[in-house]
Amino acid sequence: MPQPVPTAAQRSLHEIVGVLEEDIIFGRLLPRERLVEDALMQRFVAKRHVVRQVLVELERMGIVTRGRNKGAQVRDFTARDVEEIYALRELLQAHAAALIPLPAPPELIARLRTIHARHAAAVAAADLRAVYRLNNDFHERLFAACGNRHLAEAITQYAWLAHAIRSYRMADPVLLAQARDEHAAMIDALAAGDRARLVRLCVDHIKPSKDAYLKARRAIEAPPGSSPQAMSDRVLADA
Repeated sequence: MPQPVPTAAQRSLHEIVGVLEEDIIFGRLLPRERLVEDALMQRFVAKRHVVRQVLVELERMGIVTRGRNKGAQVRDFTARDVEEIYALRELLQAHAAALIPLPAPPELIARLRTIHARHAAAVAAADLRAVYRLNNDFHERLFAACGNRHLAEAITQYAWLAHAIRSYRMADPVLLAQARDEHAAMIDALAAGDRARLVRLCVDHIKPSKDAYLKARRAIEAPPGSSPQAMSDRVLADA
């Protein structure tokens, strides 16, 4: 369930967006769950026009959908959605990794090592809020180094779109540790000028989130007694 928000003072639009974004990322708000304006106004002590602006921003980020006479709800992804989003993410990230000057500048290496150390500490402490923010910071710094601002922005936009998908990795300590180790490997590849390894890491790094989401979706929707393969075929057919 979403965490209660202190009501001593009204929250800014930016703060409300951040809280709801984390609710979605950490599974406190589930796919297809409705975001009711009156409930949000009460929770955040916010006026209706502010709540509506929040919903517009969350829709722009790709994690909420709004339909006429249906209101707003947390975005749900079909199996086909997930496959298509991740195919595009892999292409974008591989291309950006291919453009980053190698060996990378010392200042980039130093900045990424600092972020990585903080991220590793957050993983060890199971501080998921810090893990999430530092993970985003690491990738934004990394892909900004490609020198193509529009490409870097597209990577960030599709990372936002995949928020609800990525949350399934956040819930698994083994996958979090794997992500931490892959960050270290990316830094090593940057420092060594190993282009092939960097590109491979940037592509493989995002696959566990996709696989975890699809596995969870199949498990949730599987009818009693169905086989995993039959469920996989049914989900893809329905997408």
